[in-house]
Amino acid sequence: MKKTYKIDVDCANCANKMEVAAKGTAGVKDANVNFMTLKMKVEFEDGADVDAVMQEVLKNCKIVEDECEIFL
Repeated sequence: MKKTYKIDVDCANCANKMEVAAKGTAGVKDANVNFMTLKMKVEFEDGADVDAVMQEVLKNCKIVEDECEIFL
């Protein structure tokens, strides 16, 4: 399953950090962050609890870029 989320991030480098953090989260098959459109596309592993995984993605992104936001 794939979902797209609106994000708030200040720079392209920060967006890249968010993408790396999202990809490293359990339950995420792939992730792509587009700084120009302020969107994050996430592909989830089969059977993943999407809401729980996205809470972990947000937590992991806040570790690398504390001022970022993902609108769940």
